[in-house]
Amino acid sequence: MKKGLRTKLLIAIGICLLVGLIGSMATQTSVSGWFETLEKPSWNPPSWLFAPVWTLLYILMGVAAALVWNKGFHQKGVQKALYIFGFQLLLNAFWSIIFFALRAPLWALVEIVILFITIILTIKAFKPISKTAAYLLIPYTLWIAFATLLTLEIVRLN
Repeated sequence: MKKGLRTKLLIAIGICLLVGLIGSMATQTSVSGWFETLEKPSWNPPSWLFAPVWTLLYILMGVAAALVWNKGFHQKGVQKALYIFGFQLLLNAFWSIIFFALRAPLWALVEIVILFITIILTIKAFKPISKTAAYLLIPYTLWIAFATLLTLEIVRLN
């Protein structure tokens, strides 16, 4: 592996994991109190599952971003793709803040739908640059689709 790609991998994965840390800090404000009082569907995953799943997803996201970045940030397509990626990453962090810190599941539902659309746009932007990068975002997309349904059901039940 070339040194440039290795550096980009470390930076991109680090940024994604930092976003995850910010989201987890927002989550911790309510997960053991307010969140427990909410009605949840029977298919709500156990709490212990979220940290390992999100860690893996953030790593995959970071690898995907690094692969695109490695094609040359000077290229307009790469810049556009990474700007969209950055925007969806911000939306990702805001969902936890809206849902857990602000305790606003309905607004979190609106936000996660926008996040899902932005992830699809990210994949579309990544694919011409690196098919591998685009494919690495599929597990994330599926998890967000699941999270959207879970959020919808929590809103409906509460």
